[in-house]
Amino acid sequence: MKLHLTGDVSQVKKGLKLLLKELGIELDKEGHHIHVKQRKGPLSVKNENIKGEILFQEKIHFFRGIGLWLEHFYTEKDFTLVEYPQFTMKGAMLDSSRNAVMTVDGIKDLLRKMAMMGLNTLMIYTEDTYEVKEYPYFGYMRGRYTEGELTECDRYAADLGIEMIPCIQTLAHLTEALKWNYAIPLRDTADILLAGSKETYTFLEHLIEAASRPFQSKRIHIGMDEAHQLGLGKYLDKHGYEKRFDIMNKHLQEVTAITERKKLKPMIWSDMYFRLGSKHGGYYDLEADIPESVIASIPDTQLVYWDYYHDDEAFYRTFIQKHKALKDNPVFAGGVWTWNGISPNYGKAFATTEAALRACKKENVKEAFVTMWGDNGAETPMLTALPVLQLFAEHAYQESFSDAHLQKRFRFCTGAHFDDFMLFNQLDETPGVSKHNLQTSNPSKLLLWQDILIGLYDENIKNLPLNKHYKLLTVKLERAAKRNKDWSLLFHFYRQLSHVLSIKAEIGRNLKVIYDNQNRGMLQDMLPILEELKERVDTLRKTHRTLWFSLNKPFGWEIIEIRYGGVLTRIDTVMYRLNQYIGGEINKIEELEEDRLYFEGPYPMQEGSLGRNLYHRIVTAGNLS
Repeated sequence: MKLHLTGDVSQVKKGLKLLLKELGIELDKEGHHIHVKQRKGPLSVKNENIKGEILFQEKIHFFRGIGLWLEHFYTEKDFTLVEYPQFTMKGAMLDSSRNAVMTVDGIKDLLRKMAMMGLNTLMIYTEDTYEVKEYPYFGYMRGRYTEGELTECDRYAADLGIEMIPCIQTLAHLTEALKWNYAIPLRDTADILLAGSKETYTFLEHLIEAASRPFQSKRIHIGMDEAHQLGLGKYLDKHGYEKRFDIMNKHLQEVTAITERKKLKPMIWSDMYFRLGSKHGGYYDLEADIPESVIASIPDTQLVYWDYYHDDEAFYRTFIQKHKALKDNPVFAGGVWTWNGISPNYGKAFATTEAALRACKKENVKEAFVTMWGDNGAETPMLTALPVLQLFAEHAYQESFSDAHLQKRFRFCTGAHFDDFMLFNQLDETPGVSKHNLQTSNPSKLLLWQDILIGLYDENIKNLPLNKHYKLLTVKLERAAKRNKDWSLLFHFYRQLSHVLSIKAEIGRNLKVIYDNQNRGMLQDMLPILEELKERVDTLRKTHRTLWFSLNKPFGWEIIEIRYGGVLTRIDTVMYRLNQYIGGEINKIEELEEDRLYFEGPYPMQEGSLGRNLYHRIVTAGNLS
């Protein structure tokens, strides 16, 4: 479609050119006329008597507005829409520290979709995946971003009205950064910096300078979360026991002194203050008692309340109030649930986001973003976050909205069908898992990686028709791939995962039953099934590889490929062991002699869950390290 824009277009012109392909438009003086005006007030788009109008306050509002105008013009011709932005910050945080480091082109693609949604902030979470020239081992072979790459992303984002904010760690979550020998004098424990050390603050000065330099923003997220063993390692040896409240505050004061010198405005995750005030170290402890002296000594920094676990609006409201008692103007951080396994958990993400953002609006929280973590290897492609980003965006501009509105907006902003994306949820919302998977079970991960002969989760899935579930899902995903041609890599990946699980889900359990019945003939029949499974797994590996390299830098893929390699070689061994037994070379298969026990741990097993775990606990009861 051809459009002719007049009025206040100078500051949005660069960004608009970046979106022409996504929007399906070209700028032409002979095109449909839209008058553009920047002014204070709500976002307003309309079309009357063959003339369009977009009124906006911030640059990001214009990019959401042009999308809204086009979306309605294609179906309504004459219309008037007004939206009232609910938050000043409305954005996302992209994890680039758990193996997957999104390419510059991948970030640009995400930024374009965010702009059409109307999200105005993107943080890139980098524990050690950014370049610090003084420390060549910092982020070594981890796909770290160069200063030039981050600068390129920041300039691109600015053209779209999006502020990029560096998001780093300055206390804990630094295992990968501190594993090299250069960091020996910097360590308190394996993942926590040694507070109170001159070398530590020299190190942090370089980190903060390197992390902030590529960005135009003066804001910086300096982390400070989950330092559970603070002061209990080398610090304890040097100084003896000190209250962790005191260590935390003194360290934070040193770090904020650095940010102040660099004229930066820091924010931190808030959990350590609540954990240290809790008798059992819990973040969400409503009885946590934080001393007034500690509250008074918190430096000039903004607290970020992260919570993607509760589906109770009242809880969020209470905890927002507790944050406000510590510091004015807290930021809220929710979650897209891309980190639970190899597929997203939309049920949990939608339930927690709905409750949290309703609470934020009622408590007048003005800044909010949603986290896109990639725990335990970043097996789930970050593209799967888009439906939750769309949900977040609609909450950011509407007091309330319908499911139909959300789905229509998602279709326009991404070109994909909302209901087809929701099929990814069925990888983990299987028989035996409660509706919406609020207990965050991850059977697709468990069943893909678990060993066929060891079968640690076989008892958990007893008598469940999982092969049938995945067989039916494979057909649905096949059809969805045809409807979403621009998203074919993503849909083919999940279709192939489901295709694998339609055999592998129950194969270990079935093998054990056949073995216990001493039916060598049926064991012989399992061999071609295992050969077929091996082919399907290898196709899945290659499909996943293609998708990974379309989104991410190559570093980190080796971890995922090693996991696939483990599955493939163990299938070989299963066939080897069966042939030994069938041929009479051995008189028993010891792995199959063992009774299967219900997998209980490390998390409490609740009704409606088949289990939840990390790779190293799924594949073996031994010590993977």
